[in-house]
Amino acid sequence: MYESFFGLSGKPFQLNPDPAFYFGSKGHSRAFAYLQYGLYQGEGFIVITGEIGAGKTTIVRSLMEQLDRSKVVAAQIVSTQLDADDMLRAVGVAFGLPVGSTSKSMLLASIEAFLCQVAADRKRALLIVDEAQNLTPKAVEELRMLSNFQLGDQALLQSFLVGQPELRAMMQRPSMQQLRQRVIASYHLGPMDAAETQAYVEHRLRHVGWSDDPHFAPDAFSRIHELTGGIPRRINTLCNRLMLAAFLGEQHALDTGDVDMIEGEMRAEVGTDLRVAVPDDDVGSPPDVARITPAHELSIRRLEERVERIERTLGATIDLLHSVLHPDKGNPGNVAER
Repeated sequence: MYESFFGLSGKPFQLNPDPAFYFGSKGHSRAFAYLQYGLYQGEGFIVITGEIGAGKTTIVRSLMEQLDRSKVVAAQIVSTQLDADDMLRAVGVAFGLPVGSTSKSMLLASIEAFLCQVAADRKRALLIVDEAQNLTPKAVEELRMLSNFQLGDQALLQSFLVGQPELRAMMQRPSMQQLRQRVIASYHLGPMDAAETQAYVEHRLRHVGWSDDPHFAPDAFSRIHELTGGIPRRINTLCNRLMLAAFLGEQHALDTGDVDMIEGEMRAEVGTDLRVAVPDDDVGSPPDVARITPAHELSIRRLEERVERIERTLGATIDLLHSVLHPDKGNPGNVAER
């Protein structure tokens, strides 16, 4: 609603992950570098974790856009409580294989044959599993077994596991020892500090033609960071509402009072304090961020998980439409969701 009022060419704070808005903070740049390193290695597992809304999906989508399709055949799975057999079928669907009611043995044979053909075509197969914290131990074991497929001394499949902090805890279980031995690199994506939060907001605004209208006072940026903990999606949610309020009030300047007003409205709507606790060991964490109760944190997490599921469904739909409307430009990545 407010784009034309401020002379913007698009929505600066949309929630749907968009690689065009990728911002290379220290953490995001490092996570992206780990994925690129994994591609260079061409084998094993890369594990990326981060809080809900930290920007993991945007990083993955940015990587997918930059892949050389003449060298890499990539597929993406969004995991929702997949068990062992479901995992194998999801892998088959993601790579475009007919799975139907095929038995497990035939399914494994089909996947191996497909991967061998990819290697024969002088390409590499990459599987990205998002929301990997939801995988069952048996599903993870199936992924590990798929990594055993080889043609000579060449690994046929490389996997990236992307998920919430629970994935890190799962990886530390004694039963995951064999998988850990296949992990060549892992990284936890933390929140942005205060300076990066300001740069992030300005980056997204400039991407749609912002020319300092509305003007953000320095204390407004500090308050945005304090209230969101430097988590990109929370920043987007708060700033989107802030811009909308400025439009409705015909304001062209925003300060900390405006930010506090919007935060109060949002807190009243969801019935809890939206301010988040930031771990003490995170660089740049403000010392005065309000602490919330476990019940409040659970409420926020559930809301964010619902938003994340909606975003991923939208992303899958956009990819499907792109492949149908522009078949000559290549598929930006198959997405299988079960």
